[in-house]
Amino acid sequence: MSTSSSQLPSVHTRVVPPARQLVQPPRRVALGILLLVIVLFGLIRYRLRDMPLERDEGEYAYSGQLLLQGIPPYKLAYNMKLPGIYVAYAAIMAVFGETPAGTHLGLLLVNAASVVLMYLLTSLVFGRLAGLIAGCSYALLSTSTSVMGFEAHATNFVVLPALAGIVLVVVAADSHRISLISLSGICSGLAFLMKQHGIFFVLFCLLYLCWRAARQFRSPLPAMRDGTIFAAGAILPYAVTCLLLYRAGVFHTFWFWTVSYAGEYSKIGLRRAIHAFLENSARVVMPAVLVWIVAVVGFSALWWDRDASRHRFCALALFLLSLLSICPGAYFRPHYFVLVLPVVALLAGLAVSSTTKRLAENPGRRFAVVPILLFMLALGYSIATQRRDYFSLAPESVFQATYPDDTFLAAKAVADYVRQHSSPSARIAVIGSEPEIYFYAHRRSATGYIYMYSLIGHQKYLASMQEQMLRELHENQPEYLVYVDVWNSWGDRSHAREATAFLQSLNDFMNSQYERVGVADLDPATQYIWGDAARTYVPKSPSSIYVLKRRIAEHPGVLS
Repeated sequence: MSTSSSQLPSVHTRVVPPARQLVQPPRRVALGILLLVIVLFGLIRYRLRDMPLERDEGEYAYSGQLLLQGIPPYKLAYNMKLPGIYVAYAAIMAVFGETPAGTHLGLLLVNAASVVLMYLLTSLVFGRLAGLIAGCSYALLSTSTSVMGFEAHATNFVVLPALAGIVLVVVAADSHRISLISLSGICSGLAFLMKQHGIFFVLFCLLYLCWRAARQFRSPLPAMRDGTIFAAGAILPYAVTCLLLYRAGVFHTFWFWTVSYAGEYSKIGLRRAIHAFLENSARVVMPAVLVWIVAVVGFSALWWDRDASRHRFCALALFLLSLLSICPGAYFRPHYFVLVLPVVALLAGLAVSSTTKRLAENPGRRFAVVPILLFMLALGYSIATQRRDYFSLAPESVFQATYPDDTFLAAKAVADYVRQHSSPSARIAVIGSEPEIYFYAHRRSATGYIYMYSLIGHQKYLASMQEQMLRELHENQPEYLVYVDVWNSWGDRSHAREATAFLQSLNDFMNSQYERVGVADLDPATQYIWGDAARTYVPKSPSSIYVLKRRIAEHPGVLS
């Protein structure tokens, strides 16, 4: 015999004592403040919209560009990312244009929508004040160079559907409406489709749904029913994607890169993983350290606040699964931590709400506003520490401070040269890991290997992948090659014994068939040398980009 859900505490019917009503802002006031915060951080993002694309953005933008041309993912660009992010980029560029500014405008909207969902989710569970603080916290934490927050990484696109799925599952857990459960599953499945790390938010929603059903009913059947409906919805986006890629003739390549090779890529030493986590987590926390401290207080409130303790199990589950979402591969790159920001924002909201309610229940009720004021100070301090990025530095300066040793600024000039000196139908190849060059140049790749990392590291598919790339270069005969002689674009080649023969084959291919027509000498100040002067130019820096054109007449070796 089941127990009516109305007999259990519900996030929709919470009765707020009069003392606590003093610190619950009216809905219009809360939404007005939230709108101001969204506008503030939206204007900051808008000011920096012309920041160049970095490496991952270049991959997504190039694959999205190919999609807009009718070319499916994994046909001309190989990578282990799931294709949801490529579709998202294609949609954004179809609206805002195929430019860095266009992709960053799309990110602006995605971030704003995530802030609203953060407010809705936290309001449903912990009340309107907590929701407002959580929305403000997420807006701040996600708009920071510490998490590469101005770049449209896939993690930002995981958060949006993941939050939508969690909001829907919280509502559906009360009503048990099949449509809401199914829609929650679809949203969660889309989060996974943006990046494999999204699977942990799928697991959270499934866990939450089954936990709520188990508390409301003695029989396991309702939990099994709800879980099955949710799982079917979560699987649907991936199943449809597999079908579409099969019909496009690229399913085998898709499966190899996103499943077989992805498993190899995820192997990393424990010592390196610990070092990466400690180094990058410190970098992530520092610009808004006071907000993170507030979140720690919220974590403790799960034990000392009676209302919060009712949701302890689910809050802890979300916290642990959010941490696990940054662990695949154990690289702990700064932008991975975007996946942890929602639970941090939720806990910050809980901290302010719980302490404010506790003070409001005491005789000295006038002190109830102190936690809100302290949070405002924490928010203001965090904005002040990042004020140069937010309000004064030029977009390129902010970008260069984030990526001081990379080639991303020079990539645009190199791509412009290739585009101006080749026909729209020309094929090119980038011998390095800079897919943004394909995007900027609006030229299709002669090889699907848009990254070199997989071709020099130790992994079981190495020989076959090296052979495939060389075969594609010889078969497609690109009109231009861009050779990126920069450490970050390859990794450590000096100790890559398995890649020695492959690297020599690449060098022979370039020297035998191509002539040098451009050099970007990167350090300390980038110099560009074009035309005949480039053939004999000796770079002053160990980091350079060479533009090579397919040889018509005999000339000396391009790299000699």
